[in-house]
Amino acid sequence: MVSAAEQMAANTSWGALARATELRQRIFFTLGLLIVYRIGTFIPVPGIDGQALQDFMTQASTGIGGMLSMFTGGALGRMGIFALGIMPYISASIIVQLLAAMVPKLEQLKKEGEQGRKKINQYTRYGTVLWRRCRPTGWRSASNPAIW
Repeated sequence: MVSAAEQMAANTSWGALARATELRQRIFFTLGLLIVYRIGTFIPVPGIDGQALQDFMTQASTGIGGMLSMFTGGALGRMGIFALGIMPYISASIIVQLLAAMVPKLEQLKKEGEQGRKKINQYTRYGTVLWRRCRPTGWRSASNPAIW
């Protein structure tokens, strides 16, 4: 008995894939984004003491630090500008959702339907940019031994 995957593979040719321009464009776009992300993980956040960070990551590599470094693809250990990943968006989304329960204007926007949802999504994006902007400053402060 032939599985559905084997039937589909038998009916698919490389020529059909070559003619699928939209699919090819999407694949190249995705590969381009992955390349940009990987390059961004090697660009360090300005103002970070590299030696102090290296010492800290060496000490923390056996515990939670090693797990965090694994999830960020090593960008956290290098303190790359893309080390945050999607976390700022998730944090901003949670904050906006909590504010929507407390602030009457946001609660009213939530009830307005599609337009209100678009406005709340816009606030979430603004919060993401703000959160992403503030977070490296906190890292820089935390890695500076003169502050402690």
